[in-house]
Amino acid sequence: MTRILVVEDHKKLLNSLGRGLTSAGYEVIPVETGEAAFYHASTEPIDAVVLDIMLPGRSGLEILRDLRRNGFSAPVVILSARDAVADRIRGLDDGADDYLVKPFAFEELLARIRSQLNRNIPGRRMILKAADLEMHVPTHTVSRGGVAVELSKQEYRLLEYLLRHKNETVSRNEIARDVWGEPGGMTTNVVDVCINALRKKLERPDLPKLIQTVRGIGYALMEEPAN
Repeated sequence: MTRILVVEDHKKLLNSLGRGLTSAGYEVIPVETGEAAFYHASTEPIDAVVLDIMLPGRSGLEILRDLRRNGFSAPVVILSARDAVADRIRGLDDGADDYLVKPFAFEELLARIRSQLNRNIPGRRMILKAADLEMHVPTHTVSRGGVAVELSKQEYRLLEYLLRHKNETVSRNEIARDVWGEPGGMTTNVVDVCINALRKKLERPDLPKLIQTVRGIGYALMEEPAN
């Protein structure tokens, strides 16, 4: 699932953005300070950032400059009450991909986020593949052998995680931590149930098995599926 870091120090707006983006099918990481934003963007996979400029501590522009210097390449959409042309130019010059002035229409923000996610940004994988399985990240669509596969949000998140770790063995605890955000606090049975649900949707008697069980450890999604 596409992960969007939302950085906004006004709690009411932060909650509103979180609800709206979650309803639109995104995973939202909400933070209120620049320091928290820098930490998440530096240590976790982030697909896009919605960034306020006026933040406690380091400003949004300072955070943006530091992230770009460190090689952060995901798109950043600035949200700001500063509407002067000079402010917009500065934001873009400091590394923003887009600049939206408050107050704004939420549908316009969604459209701008979609537009940025659909750009071919070097280093970002927009299409994830394994054998005849394909996931188009910006549109949250999955197909196998050209046939669309409908997944729940949790199934989609789990499949995206497995695809991003293609040909690797991942443990049940790693999945619980990285997909559900439950380090050690969730029974592995929940992971097994979701894996089984994915298998039922992705595999048929006439198709090779993609998701392999690694006994005593966890699972692996392999580029060369087992027969």
